[in-house]
Amino acid sequence: MNVFFSPDYVGSNYAFETTRKAKWVVDSLTSAPINDIAVLQPSPLSYDHVVQVHDPVYVQAVQTGFPRSLAESQEFNWDAGLWPMVLASSGGAVAAALDALQHGVAGSLSSGLHHARYGVGAGYCTFNGLVISAHQALAAGARTVLILDLDAHCGGGSASLIADDSRIWQLDVSVDNYDNYESRACAWLRIVKRSEDYLSEIESGLREIVRQGPRFDLCLYNAGMDPFEGCPDGGLIGITKEILAARERLVFDWCRKQGLAVAFMLAGGYIGEHLDADGLVDLHRLTISAAAESGRVGPGSLFQVGSVP
Repeated sequence: MNVFFSPDYVGSNYAFETTRKAKWVVDSLTSAPINDIAVLQPSPLSYDHVVQVHDPVYVQAVQTGFPRSLAESQEFNWDAGLWPMVLASSGGAVAAALDALQHGVAGSLSSGLHHARYGVGAGYCTFNGLVISAHQALAAGARTVLILDLDAHCGGGSASLIADDSRIWQLDVSVDNYDNYESRACAWLRIVKRSEDYLSEIESGLREIVRQGPRFDLCLYNAGMDPFEGCPDGGLIGITKEILAARERLVFDWCRKQGLAVAFMLAGGYIGEHLDADGLVDLHRLTISAAAESGRVGPGSLFQVGSVP
């Protein structure tokens, strides 16, 4: 299984988990390898790719730092490393999506994606690599794409960007009201308030998306670890590491049984009194391990890029 990482993922001077943890995770894959994982460096996106989804005025602000309020709307202090960082991280998401279409499962250690809107960043998200990846997958021959968002917080940015495109659907199971939105035809939001309901709500949502949605060619999985009970931003008491491990197995087993290509990206996960950097890395490794295991037992090629399945 190919996992994409670039040193530019952590190139911004603004240092906290979203802009640093990809390096922590890739370092862990060197010191404690997961079988059958190859780490590859993706090509960064171009300006033209980004403006297919985002307002050129906003994109130019991120590139140049002017106007500063717009360039920093995702809540990062702007510096010259921000532009290559967000082109690389969204480029990794696209690379994982296209690789998954060829080989069944892939991932990117990208983070900070689903709150970004057409003309503004939000919630530590500059460009919406999920929606950019969906557009690139459609251009490569996919007919329908599912965004499965299991971050603690709602993916209102993604929902806003896919509102007029019936080829892209979103199933969003959150535990925190931040960035919430009204569910509609192709974007479904469920907010879980009790940890004992968490896995059953995900299972129920997946059953319902099979019943009501189209047959998807690709799942873009936004794999947040901030539902973890020890996470200071979004954590829900009772959601343990074991529950998150079960969630990851559930997601990748579901994709495999559906014959559905899947590309994962890292989402939220923050250090606090009850979660240190090593613990956060261990949580994100749950996603990589479950994906790798699914790739070992799943079909070799679920969908060939550019073909009609």
